[in-house]
Amino acid sequence: MTNFSKLVLKMTEYEGGCVERVNHFLKVFAFAKTIAEGEDVDDATKEILEAAAITHDIGIRVCFEKYGNCNGSHQEVEGPPIALEMLPACGYTHGQTERICYLIGHHHTYTNINGIDYQILVEADFLVNIFESGMTHEAAEKVYENIFRTKTGKQLLKDLFL
Repeated sequence: MTNFSKLVLKMTEYEGGCVERVNHFLKVFAFAKTIAEGEDVDDATKEILEAAAITHDIGIRVCFEKYGNCNGSHQEVEGPPIALEMLPACGYTHGQTERICYLIGHHHTYTNINGIDYQILVEADFLVNIFESGMTHEAAEKVYENIFRTKTGKQLLKDLFL
C-alpha cells in the first residue's frame, strides 16, 4: 500500500465518521492533483501537495474541542502537531513531513505564499470552500483577482463560479 493510501485511511479513521470532513479533504485533493498536473508540477512536489491536501484541516476536531470553533488561525496552530505524528507512521520522510506541516500551518494565510505547492493548496481549498460556504459571486471574483495565480486554478474557478 502506498504512503498516500495509508494516509487517506488514517485520516478517514481520525475523522471518526465525519463524512463531511472526509468528503472535503478528498475534494481538495482532487482539485490539488488536477491543478498540479495542469501546471506540470514535479513528482516530489506533487507528493507533498497531495498529502497536504488530505491533511490540511487535520486540526479542526481539536479546534472544536478547545475553542468551540474551527477558526482558520486556530487550525494553523493545532493541525501541524497532529500531522507530525501521523505522517511518519504512513511512510513520509522527515523532509516531506516538515513541508506538509508547514503547508497545514499556513493554508489559511494568503500572503507570502512560498512555493507552487502552497499556492495550489490554497487554490484547491478555495475551490471547495466557495461552494461549501455558499460564497457570493462577487466574493468569488475577489478571490480570483487577489489569490489565484495558476492558470489551471483560475480556469477551474471561472468554469465553476464565474
